[in-house]
Amino acid sequence: MATMCSLISTLFHSSSSPSSFSKPIIPKSLKFPIINYDNTHSTLNPSKSSLSIFSSSSSSSSSSSALDSFVIVCTSLALSLTLVFSNPLSASAFVVNTPRKLQSDELATVNLFQQNTPSVVFITNLAVKQDAFTLDVLEVPQGSGSGFVWDQDGHIVTNYHVIRGASDLRVTLADQSTYDAKVVGFDQDKDVAVLRVDAPKDKLRPIPVGISADLLVGQKVFAIGNPVRWPDSIFGLDHTLTTGVISGLRREISSAATGRPIQDVIQTDAAINPGNSGGPLLDSSGNLIGINTAIYSPSGASSGVGFSIPVDTVSGIVDQLVKFGKVTRPILGIKFAPDQSVEQLGVSGVLVLDAPPSGPAGKAGLLPTKRDAYGRLVLGDIITSVNGKKVNNGSDLYRILDQCKVGDEVIVEVLRGDQKEKIPVILEPKADET
Repeated sequence: MATMCSLISTLFHSSSSPSSFSKPIIPKSLKFPIINYDNTHSTLNPSKSSLSIFSSSSSSSSSSSALDSFVIVCTSLALSLTLVFSNPLSASAFVVNTPRKLQSDELATVNLFQQNTPSVVFITNLAVKQDAFTLDVLEVPQGSGSGFVWDQDGHIVTNYHVIRGASDLRVTLADQSTYDAKVVGFDQDKDVAVLRVDAPKDKLRPIPVGISADLLVGQKVFAIGNPVRWPDSIFGLDHTLTTGVISGLRREISSAATGRPIQDVIQTDAAINPGNSGGPLLDSSGNLIGINTAIYSPSGASSGVGFSIPVDTVSGIVDQLVKFGKVTRPILGIKFAPDQSVEQLGVSGVLVLDAPPSGPAGKAGLLPTKRDAYGRLVLGDIITSVNGKKVNNGSDLYRILDQCKVGDEVIVEVLRGDQKEKIPVILEPKADET
């Protein structure tokens, strides 16, 4: 607009200057050729006849200059009135926005985020607390995390540690609608939980489920979730996307609830921020390949190594939780000593601390650790192998049991004193948890 006003002002001043027309500067030696109608040529001497020509046209050019000046003044006045009384926001109509050009990989990432974001939810963990002064019972948030829609029946999958200790749970969908959630079931050993919300089916978009058996180190992965919700902020309701690659496969971490190892975990360098736990880990096709569950970082920030539970493990757990409300997993029915205690004895294996008579190991005759009549400690059986597979620590024992089913008979080899014995044990299901 400033450029337009400058141009009008220039035209106005140049047109309103009568000297440019009334006093032409012509060299005396210059001669103009004159073409007559009879095609004869003659020369015009500016010192004589040409001056009469300019003097005769000066009156007409001055009247034309005045008319031009009047038109320019009217135009300038109209533009000024338009700028004063017009809406300034309409000036954006003069701005031409060129479309942003994205590379093919950028477009794929944008499309992946837009298509899968409606499947990711925000979970608020509420706890009942009593005010110390008024004794009023209040329901306050004690944690938050992410989850994703499993099916159109309202099932939501997340981590168990996200809902642990909650008296009530609320799930916020991508359109910011909030629903109370009920716990369908959970598996503490694998850190997986299933919730259910009564939401309209048109608001529930299940996430596409892939497979994790054929993953390769180096392939791209994408983590979607909700960062921690800070006080007086809606930051926790915004979805975030982080990208990375698969850094390693078949890793092993321990469950935060029970300490039981989780095998075949996916390691990734995609940032898993606090609050993103329970969110999906996707491949480049937008299919679910894992649940973001933990980070290993000395500082506690997302700069460390991220871990995700593989979808092949999650699918089997979710199916059992939806159908039965619990996971049927075989157990020996023992309590064993920490691995460091057994190492101090100079042996490898699992030291049995307790074997209740009602449990599988107690029924089979495994001996627990106890004290004799004089108060001396008598070590129990030390499990060295199960079904011929060597057991060096508790993780090895859990890994072998995860490959068995309820009702299977396993041969447990134990070190009892200085003797080795093989004892058959029938595995039983884990007791119900509330």
